[in-house]
Amino acid sequence: MKPADVSRRGFLRGAGGALAVVVGGGLVTSGCTRINVAAGEEGGDLLERLRDRGRVRMGFANERPFGFITKDGKFTGQAPEVGKAVFRRLGIDSFEPRFADFSSLIPGLKAGLFDVIAAGMYITPPRCKEVEFTNPDYNAPEALLLPMGNPLGLTDLQSVVDHPTARIGVLTGSVEERYSLALGIPSSRVVVFPDQASGVDGVLANRADCLMLTRLSLLSALEQRPGAPLEIGETFVPVVNGVEQYGAGGFAFRTGETKIVREFNRVLADMKAHGEVLEIVRPFGFSEAEMTDLTAEFLCQERES
Repeated sequence: MKPADVSRRGFLRGAGGALAVVVGGGLVTSGCTRINVAAGEEGGDLLERLRDRGRVRMGFANERPFGFITKDGKFTGQAPEVGKAVFRRLGIDSFEPRFADFSSLIPGLKAGLFDVIAAGMYITPPRCKEVEFTNPDYNAPEALLLPMGNPLGLTDLQSVVDHPTARIGVLTGSVEERYSLALGIPSSRVVVFPDQASGVDGVLANRADCLMLTRLSLLSALEQRPGAPLEIGETFVPVVNGVEQYGAGGFAFRTGETKIVREFNRVLADMKAHGEVLEIVRPFGFSEAEMTDLTAEFLCQERES
């Protein structure tokens, strides 16, 4: 990552190198702790175990504004702050960030490196086969980060498909990568970056002609690059096989942990009804337009045109 975010050299990489940081404090542990990741009794017992432990390990990918570490070491962002508020109401008030590349979040969750993914992860049918999602706490459209002046005239994902040479930047393991390949963009024109900051660098260095993320994510990234010769295009909703792809993100738990998902959804619904979710995420650039009543059940269904 660039200094404006957090140095990637400060993180241990890979499954054996998950990072743990005490919120408001320093590094407390690195590496993997062996735990029993089986869901156990019907519906799972993670909630009881977290209450006994008094701490929840939250996986994140250091992508602004969804989940990141500030210069002074604070773990924050849209997903961590919403997650902290929900977990406090569930009786857990200590939070341990665990960094992973975005593509390693689900494998890391399955391996027991953290208890929940708190990274604003889109809820999609393929991912629903691997994890238990909560209902989403936001729904945001996509946009393209472009060189100033937009020399190739790119406007949305379809415009990249239609252009004979345009290269699209995506994050590894992201839905944007899956959408691009599903629409037939050759893999040679899909430039995969490990994280948000390197994707921005890629557009600046002409390794990609655009970078596709949510507009919220791109706005947050540009805030860290004042004066960079870049611009953000208009928002759009990707269409794959005639089906609109929602940009709705939530929290993910290991398969079988349905009890904690139900309790999380119950608290989240109450917070939404009282406007508390919007109050929490507004400082990260979210507005009423991104609030949603979509459900994980709906988003996990394979939809046909």
